[in-house]
Amino acid sequence: MLENLVTYDAGMSDEQVSALYRRTMSSGRARLAEVLGGQVEVESSGAWLTTSDGRRLLNVGGYGVLISGARHPIVVAEVERQLHRHPVGTRIFLDPVAARAAELLTSVTPPGLTRVHFSGSGAEAVEAAIKIARLNGRRHLVAMTGGYHGKTLGALSVTAKDAFREPFHPLLPGVSHVPFGDVQALTAVLRQHPGECCVIVEPVQGEGGVVIPPEGYLGDVRAVCSEYGALLVADEVQTGLGRLGAWWGVDLEGVRPDILLSGKALGGGVMPVAATIATEETFAVLDRDPVLHTSTFSAAPIAMAAVCGAIRAIREDDLVGRAARLGERLTPELRRITAAGLVHQRHEVRGLGLLIGIEFADPATAIELFMALVAHDVVANVSLSSDHVVRLTPPATLGESEIAFLLERFERAVALVAEQNPEYEVHADA
Repeated sequence: MLENLVTYDAGMSDEQVSALYRRTMSSGRARLAEVLGGQVEVESSGAWLTTSDGRRLLNVGGYGVLISGARHPIVVAEVERQLHRHPVGTRIFLDPVAARAAELLTSVTPPGLTRVHFSGSGAEAVEAAIKIARLNGRRHLVAMTGGYHGKTLGALSVTAKDAFREPFHPLLPGVSHVPFGDVQALTAVLRQHPGECCVIVEPVQGEGGVVIPPEGYLGDVRAVCSEYGALLVADEVQTGLGRLGAWWGVDLEGVRPDILLSGKALGGGVMPVAATIATEETFAVLDRDPVLHTSTFSAAPIAMAAVCGAIRAIREDDLVGRAARLGERLTPELRRITAAGLVHQRHEVRGLGLLIGIEFADPATAIELFMALVAHDVVANVSLSSDHVVRLTPPATLGESEIAFLLERFERAVALVAEQNPEYEVHADA
């Protein structure tokens, strides 16, 4: 067997990479990559991604991870320093980098959210929240239709897409789903289970297709949770840390949840890390037994260095303010281009900060636009729970030339989709 091993080096071909995926990882993933042209990504910097053949693509995808761009120098410096000093801890002694990361993180959360459990992914952060809720006597979970919270069994129980859920039934018992934005439906469930519920909600549904709730919705959710003794969990794994043009989506309505979830951007685009942040009262159940909920790599020093770097970068570069201003520029321009280029195709462009969605009536058009963007050197995402929405999550570090590149290439991609579908009729001004 050893003689058949392929060792990676700079000369490794794309075909060899694909063959290794098929042989040792996911053949389905390899097939999907082939549909996108068989590209192999090998380098990233700022807003740019480089493939093995030297092609550079503007990365406005990344599932919300890269609010500070790739390899931000502040984050890299923090991680490099820790890498050469003490990357992984014993889990026996205390670690100063973890303490510093928790202090920095709680300095930017809503007041009263002062206790942190670190983990490796957003789904793990959701799992921790569910366990904390159960320890607090809230065993009935209430989530929103269209919501996405991860694919581990607990997180999948509150994720609302049947295609992800059905192969793994039975999931957790005692779970209700109510329409996102419908406070009356939520109230009806909480009224049936007073003092027993944990409500998990995203300020804006990202994987659900960039669904923005009615104004005042989060405040109403907070009020009804308080009225019926429910714990409120705000899942800000994708929306937090500046993505919506505020540190947190809940800040836009002055809401303080009992538990706040963070991830994606928390590792500064360098390390995978997430966090479950709770009030003192809510978190106290974990203080009783320090080994009740643990994991080997929770608060690993190298990940904690990335957290410190990420928060420093967001603060020092004013990425929250930049996200708000960039979103105000980009969304109207994307709306104008789409409307001019696809006159007879029903669509909607919506966004908050740098979480932007382009929704089509026909899922095929969304895939065509996604593919056309890749063909024009722009990486976007198709929403996991809404296959008719193309999602853009650009870094807040975009410069003027990169903004111009994005808009020009987006316009070209729209024109290509229209050319392939004459019934959409390209507008004369496009």
